[in-house]
Amino acid sequence: MSTITSAIKAFIADENGVTAIEYGLIAALIGVAMATVAGEVGTGIKETFEYIRDQLNTANPTAP
Repeated sequence: MSTITSAIKAFIADENGVTAIEYGLIAALIGVAMATVAGEVGTGIKETFEYIRDQLNTANPTAP
């Protein structure tokens, strides 16, 4: 019975699993933040190129 009790105490005291879960959650949060920022940057780049296109079309209205 002593070995079961000591095994349970060792399992509860072991924090390696908790640390791995914490690192996994941090990595997931960083991934979500990067995806959000990438989407916003992509939208900004698209709007910039559309602005340049419109300005070029205004300067040369005969262009297709």
